[in-house]
Amino acid sequence: MKNDSELLNGHKKMLHYLMQEAPRTEDNIIHHTLNAPEIWVDSIYMAPPYLSVAGEHAEAVKQIKGIRKYLWNEKHKLFSHRWHAGKNEFINEKFWGVGNGWAIASYARVIDSLPPAMKKEREQLVSYAKENIDGCLKYLRPDGLFHNIVNDTNSFVETNLSQMIAYGIFRGLTSGWLESCYLEKAEKMRNAAHAKVDEPGFVQGACGAPWFKSPGRATESQAFFLLMEAAFDKLNNARL
Repeated sequence: MKNDSELLNGHKKMLHYLMQEAPRTEDNIIHHTLNAPEIWVDSIYMAPPYLSVAGEHAEAVKQIKGIRKYLWNEKHKLFSHRWHAGKNEFINEKFWGVGNGWAIASYARVIDSLPPAMKKEREQLVSYAKENIDGCLKYLRPDGLFHNIVNDTNSFVETNLSQMIAYGIFRGLTSGWLESCYLEKAEKMRNAAHAKVDEPGFVQGACGAPWFKSPGRATESQAFFLLMEAAFDKLNNARL
């Protein structure tokens, strides 16, 4: 079908760009921006899951490890947001909640798409995912939500990180790389997100588009509500 051909062509162009043309650091980590050599935690979700399902599993793992090298804070077990590879300094060292959600969601997807032969890499990603989930959960509020800057109680309360972590946990439980002790908090976060859905179906209180500096609505938060629900249903179906 014509539409199938168009999709296949788009896939080939995207894969070629990421593998051959995208600007990279000296150690071959893809820049998030075209006009500056910046590494953003957002990229950990934007490229690796796609690369892995496209068959470029080693490249997916390499990108995750590279972004982690630049942005992971070993003390706090959280990701900072942005690094300038040219200046070798942080643009934003804060622990943005949704940024950490991007990482957790990426781990969940790549872990599930790696082939059996990459057992060592899978185990490493599982370790990374657990560290990141645990690092976030230390800051989970009693209402099941997080602050926009995870460790800053003066930042606004935000909805999407709870959805993103719940999504990752539900997938991890279904695939067997997370223990059942995570389920209670995942359900708490899911319930908190449900409480933020208004009558027309918009997830309110997310880090709001387009500037992501205040609570509001965003395409990402709508998508992750659906992803969270799909992962929750799959987990429940697996138990039947």
